[in-house]
Amino acid sequence: MTACAIENETAGAAGAAGDAALGNDEPDTPGEPAGFGMPGKDGADGGDGGDGVPEQAGAPGESGVPAGAAVAPPALTIAADGSYAARLALRNVAAEAADEAAQAWFVERWTLDGHEPYAVPLPLDQPEEPDSQVLPLADGRVLIRRRVADRHAFSLLYPTGPGTGELPLGAVGCADPTLLPPSPDGTSAYALSVNAHSTAVWLVAGGAFGPELVAEVPGRCSGGVWLDRAGRMLALDREMPGGGPVKAVAVDLERGGEVTPLLQIAPESNDRLLLADADSGLLLIRSDAPGHDRLGWGVLGSCLPVRFPECLRPADVAVTPFAVQPGQMLMPESCAVALRIDGAAGSWLGVWRPAGRRLHQLAAPEGWQAGRGVWTRDGVLRLPYADENVACGVALLEAPVDGERGTGPTAEAGAESGMQPSAAAAPLPMCKPIPLGQAPLMGRMVPG
Repeated sequence: MTACAIENETAGAAGAAGDAALGNDEPDTPGEPAGFGMPGKDGADGGDGGDGVPEQAGAPGESGVPAGAAVAPPALTIAADGSYAARLALRNVAAEAADEAAQAWFVERWTLDGHEPYAVPLPLDQPEEPDSQVLPLADGRVLIRRRVADRHAFSLLYPTGPGTGELPLGAVGCADPTLLPPSPDGTSAYALSVNAHSTAVWLVAGGAFGPELVAEVPGRCSGGVWLDRAGRMLALDREMPGGGPVKAVAVDLERGGEVTPLLQIAPESNDRLLLADADSGLLLIRSDAPGHDRLGWGVLGSCLPVRFPECLRPADVAVTPFAVQPGQMLMPESCAVALRIDGAAGSWLGVWRPAGRRLHQLAAPEGWQAGRGVWTRDGVLRLPYADENVACGVALLEAPVDGERGTGPTAEAGAESGMQPSAAAAPLPMCKPIPLGQAPLMGRMVPG
């Protein structure tokens, strides 16, 4: 397997010359408003910060919430195959004080792959803390991480008739672990624990004897993107001890955490990997190599430079990719990419293809779990949502055709978009393009 990278010596030569490995799509059409109704100021919003790592709403240490109190929308985490999802939700409970209503957190599992999606509550005798994390597995069980005193306990929850079954997996005493995105194998779950000079990768579900330390990566790591469908190659964004730029690296979990360079766009640039598609090799990257943070794309193992399309830089909004269309073997430029767009008006959708060079902006369904969704191989985006009338729903959005204005299930033709068009295409500073070299993920260690 190969990775999208610049060989160290090539990148070093570029640094000496003051160049960056850049590619600008020309001509590029600025991201256009789709001409559909965008969410208003009190439209659907919230969820995760767009980093791909599950978050949960609420403040640590509070298991009960007074009825009617404002709470942040809980984040939904979708299994790798799109079959299930899970989140923390609130339910009404009998309060200890007389005649007072209260709400408590519990785990809720969504089934998404049937004809009609539905939600199953998984409450236990005690309410969950809002800082717990949940992650669904492909078999329908839900992993939960709880803080218990100075340790972190992991369990699997599953429905058992009228009740909830629980399978304790064990606990670890490490620094606050963060669950990684669901593993592509559907049966394993991993967590990161960041220490002062290194980052531990824990297998917390799917092992033989409970939580297991599988890798110790020098430096402080964040993010987490799977590079293959076996759940072996994990990309992390790493800052080395002592500081320096953040660089994405690949970690081989079956070779003791062997580390290989993955992104080296310029010597001093911060290069983070946001998404990767194992079928096509398409990579979505955020880097400040162009002089400021830009969203770009490359191809795993390609000799072409990373490109930073102007259309992915609309004015006055933040754009974060969250899903890539699978099944496009050897056709990365044809993959549809779903993006969350956050602005003063709320959150809405973007759809973009590398070959199309156009950002379609579309209204999201009311109650959308912002930044969550999965593509089918046929180019249909499945967006989970919940509102006052629907406890668990999935809206279907067909990928717009690049030559036409896109249409979606919540679009209102002719409505005012309220969006500013993106800035006019501006050429990047002249620089020497540096190809992304072939970088085998095995047999090439990074000095620790």
